[in-house]
Amino acid sequence: MKNSARIALALVTLALFLAAGSAFAAAKYHIGIVTGTVSQSEDDLRGAEQLIKEHGAVKDGGMIQHLTYPDDFMSQQETFISSVVSLADDPLMKAIIVNQAIPGTTEAFKRVRAKRPDILLLAGEPHEDPLVIQSGADLAASNDFVNRGYTIIWAAKQLGAKTFVHISFPRHMSYESLGRRRALMDAAGKDLGLQFAFETAPDPTSDVGVAGAQQFILEKVPQWIQKYGKNSAFFCTNDAHTEPLLKQLLAYGGIFVEADLPSPLMGYPGALGIDLSAEAGNFPAILKKVEKAVVDKGGAGRFGTWAYSLGFTTTAGLGEFAIQVINGKAKKDSLKDVFAAYGKYTPGAKWNGAYYVDMGTGVRAKNQILVYMDTYVFGKGFLPTTKQKVPEKYSQIKYNK
Repeated sequence: MKNSARIALALVTLALFLAAGSAFAAAKYHIGIVTGTVSQSEDDLRGAEQLIKEHGAVKDGGMIQHLTYPDDFMSQQETFISSVVSLADDPLMKAIIVNQAIPGTTEAFKRVRAKRPDILLLAGEPHEDPLVIQSGADLAASNDFVNRGYTIIWAAKQLGAKTFVHISFPRHMSYESLGRRRALMDAAGKDLGLQFAFETAPDPTSDVGVAGAQQFILEKVPQWIQKYGKNSAFFCTNDAHTEPLLKQLLAYGGIFVEADLPSPLMGYPGALGIDLSAEAGNFPAILKKVEKAVVDKGGAGRFGTWAYSLGFTTTAGLGEFAIQVINGKAKKDSLKDVFAAYGKYTPGAKWNGAYYVDMGTGVRAKNQILVYMDTYVFGKGFLPTTKQKVPEKYSQIKYNK
């Protein structure tokens, strides 16, 4: 190769290198994303990675600053709060998103607002009571714990369930959203002819940790199947419980409608032992591969999910929504604009949802939305979940902590 050719090649290579290195250098503002770890909430974290893929990480000159909170977040609330507040020290920070918005998020948001009232504060899947998170967030987005209290039981019946087994622990049952949904599921069971049962499992944030909680589920599911029968649908409120629950249900029988935060990635890959690295980010391909594995295990018509991950979509969708609001192309109080942002990551999916209505006052919140999607049953296809008419009385069912 002649020197001139070598020089030209070197210049082209240098130009490509500089272009790659500075692709995100023009970021005019930053967005903070706070999620759990892979072991507790992998889908939430993957949504942050998607935003980094699109907009770059702050350390590389891009837009996204991603932090994770520890698995034992209940014992490290002040550490979590401090890490969220530290994002406000960045003068370019324009929005902070926490998904899942664990206890302490409201306090963190209030401290951020005291320092930087210009920062947009968004909460995905808040663990704190609605009136609490509404006092701190510009917008909170949750799975529809009101309508899903009915629709999950309805779907279980479509799959042939005679009993519905709800698995949780005291911390989760102290949350208004999760406790209220449990009460709704119990009522729906009575109305639709399903026996409702409750089983307690260890909290993964307790001393036993994630591993201990998962081992408990592995050991108990065969006993629960024997107790309630194979035509029983099982539901757990914790992500870490999902994989061992699915693994044992596929081995011993049982029905699974959808996860607490539904996704074809939630529990299924680990339970089935399948590698989805080649399909990463391609949810139609992920759904197809998971479906084949479920059907091959004999689970056709008995296992379901959402076609797209709620955790992934909430992180990425709220990130997209924040960008649109900051750029003046969306309004922070527009449900339509939120669904448009979510829709970027869920092409073809059918969503339903509404603003949260406080059960005590009857007041419709202006900054908390509840959303849900049609249930996809492996080997069968979509159930028309979003078309179901939930009886009005369910909006009035109370839960006593």
